[in-house]
Amino acid sequence: MRVAIPKETRPGETRVAATPESIKKLKGLGLDIVVQAGAGAGAKIADADYLAAGATIAPDAASAVRDADIVLMVRGPQGPEIANIRRGAVVAALLSPHTEQDNINALASAGITAFAMELLPRISRAQSMDVLSSQANLAGYKAVVDAAATFGRAMPMMMTAAGTIAPARVLVMGVGVAGLQAIATAKRMGAIVSATDVRPATKEQVESLGGTFVAVMDEEFKNAQTAAGYAKPMSPEYQAKQAALTAETIKKQDIVITTALIPGRKAPILVTEEMIKTMKPGSVIMDLAAGAGGNTPLSKPDEVVEAHGVTILGPTNLPGALAVDASSLYARNLFNFLSLIVDKKTGALALDWNDEIVKGSAVTKDGAPVARS
Repeated sequence: MRVAIPKETRPGETRVAATPESIKKLKGLGLDIVVQAGAGAGAKIADADYLAAGATIAPDAASAVRDADIVLMVRGPQGPEIANIRRGAVVAALLSPHTEQDNINALASAGITAFAMELLPRISRAQSMDVLSSQANLAGYKAVVDAAATFGRAMPMMMTAAGTIAPARVLVMGVGVAGLQAIATAKRMGAIVSATDVRPATKEQVESLGGTFVAVMDEEFKNAQTAAGYAKPMSPEYQAKQAALTAETIKKQDIVITTALIPGRKAPILVTEEMIKTMKPGSVIMDLAAGAGGNTPLSKPDEVVEAHGVTILGPTNLPGALAVDASSLYARNLFNFLSLIVDKKTGALALDWNDEIVKGSAVTKDGAPVARS
């Protein structure tokens, strides 16, 4: 079977879906690999490195994917790119099924079986394939580095002959994978770190990294998580108390990093304009949800906004700013996924539609979009 790695075409996308390391592993599954010329340029991978790993180089995307049985991408194909992929092929990529339904429909009409890597079920068996976690981890790190670069002061306490510089205060809102890495990175840089989340179980995680957990710790909060680990809806009374505590906390912060996303819905507002007005001049907000509407009402995707003396950053592809590491992790995720759907003895495609990973990540099958509840 042939696997194709076309060059990414989305604006600003520097990552690539395969590295020389992953190509060697894919060839170990009995697969032939063809890479479009220049596909790895953004991740500092030369065509010669792919050739040395055993891949074939195709001059353009059409010739790369034309005879491919499997097409691997970071972001999914769109428009004319889909027409180049043969009927019956498999595509695995980040397909944004909640916001790019037209592309999903086009993949289905083209007879392509497509897997959205962001829909992988969050089970232990799928951890090695979890692209959201691998990329979010880098995003959390880069968020702190970029916010610190924008902030006009030092992060750690410094005691000098000329006087003492106070450490920066960083608040992380949302304690998922990105949030946890942001906490750890800010602590390593010497900041005083606090964090908030609606799930009680995250309190211990925050404190284990040296952060202070910010929440109204009443009985409702202590029971605000389901047995499956998801947050329960909170009462209006609790929400009002938590909002007041958050507003009071934000006044004292130098950097606020927001990470809250809800799949298929607009990102929730965590920091209101009134809160921003109370922040110290020169403070920085890093909004990792800017591409989904933003955790502040003033955030703009991939823009820097100056408002009320506060700088608001809204990057939409922080992992792409670390393309070498991001591509390496993403490529390993894809290899682990292919190891599940390719027969190791024959090298043939072996889709088990009863497998919850296969079933859970599929968005098109048999010429139609997969219905999701």
